[in-house]
Amino acid sequence: MRDLSTFKGCSAPKPVRLEGRFVTVEPYDEAQHLEALWEGLGGMAINPLLTYFTQPDFAGIEDFKTWLDGVQKNWGWVPHVFRDNKTGKVVGMASYMRADPANGVVEVGAVAHGPAMSRTPLSTEAHYLMARHVFDDLGYRRYEWKCHNENQPSRATAERYGFTFEGVFRQHMLSKGKNRDTAWFSMIDGEWPLIKAAFEAWLAPGNFTEDGKQVRKLEDIRADLKGATA
Repeated sequence: MRDLSTFKGCSAPKPVRLEGRFVTVEPYDEAQHLEALWEGLGGMAINPLLTYFTQPDFAGIEDFKTWLDGVQKNWGWVPHVFRDNKTGKVVGMASYMRADPANGVVEVGAVAHGPAMSRTPLSTEAHYLMARHVFDDLGYRRYEWKCHNENQPSRATAERYGFTFEGVFRQHMLSKGKNRDTAWFSMIDGEWPLIKAAFEAWLAPGNFTEDGKQVRKLEDIRADLKGATA
């Protein structure tokens, strides 16, 4: 258990570049990334992709730009984009948000993985890099993931990455004019060393076949590590 008697809080997350083997996490910059991100998320196909986001559907890239401007200026989100190291293309995004540095708590949200991230290691490595920055570089105690309770892919992804389901906040907010119950997940600093080790074992070159398929599942690696330390 972490000794909190001398804990003085953490620094608020700032834009940061995090480079991995498959993907690079880059601070969102409108001039550099807006069009590339829009295209990477499918252009007008972005609306089905973001079905469970709370904002109204986008009529085009200008609406997307306005939304990204607003979440930064009004809500203090710190958006980042994911760049495929192999192709150089922007393929997704996520933001550090709702930071509470005094208590060492921050959330990752506004997560959108474009089509080019499907069935690749890109998303797993991107979220490993973001979590590692939060725990190892900034010293946070708690890292949160929240999603619409009906968003089964997001729920499954959170659990695959090692987040723990904590419950459902009923009637938490309105989303596109309808009620949203929100599922809450978290990982905490005491769990991070094992979660980190599992990420790194999964991402290791030896865990992939010559055609790029995984040898062992992330969940299985994590379970084995837990068993070895039990």
